[in-house]
Amino acid sequence: MQNYILSALTTLLVVADPIFLSALFLGLTSDMSEEQRREVALRGAVIAFCILLVAGLGGAKLLDLLGISLSAFRIAGGLLLLWSAAEMVFDRRAQRREDIAKSAITIDHVRNIAAFPLAIPLMAGPGAITAMILLAGRAEGDWSRLFALYAVAGAVMLACYSCFRIAVPISKALGITGRAVISRLLGIILAALAVQFVIDGVLALSR
Repeated sequence: MQNYILSALTTLLVVADPIFLSALFLGLTSDMSEEQRREVALRGAVIAFCILLVAGLGGAKLLDLLGISLSAFRIAGGLLLLWSAAEMVFDRRAQRREDIAKSAITIDHVRNIAAFPLAIPLMAGPGAITAMILLAGRAEGDWSRLFALYAVAGAVMLACYSCFRIAVPISKALGITGRAVISRLLGIILAALAVQFVIDGVLALSR
């Protein structure tokens, strides 16, 4: 059991990478208030945990039932992530703020960012979902191991949330110029990550 928990914790931490995600979180929420960032962080962590929970309970069967392969899921997630990266690089959110009333953004925009791209495909992306499916398979129906796996997933999501909360004061220290530079830089990194998702999915399909 101890080896299983350690393996699950290591795998999910490496795949989720909370420290790297906290940097992306800064870019995605650069136009939000502290309260909105807190809501995005909490909602994102909860949504991502629910996705991982479903993946562990029967993700493989669900994808098979829908006729969707993990490779196709990876490609779709990568393409959607690429769109979000383009927004960060070209600062299209600023243009959108001019076209949409601030009151309309407050609720819908915050919830949308929490669900996509923060929760999926960043926190609970193809890698994390695949890891959950494989780790659940290793449990071989042992409910004590499955419970431990879900507890580990919850702990990893809590670690992500904690890193997001630490990222908020960092954003204040950077200032407007610093946030603008980092947002574009991270947008390029996010675009590269999205392209890698697509490449991995295509390579897996071609095998």
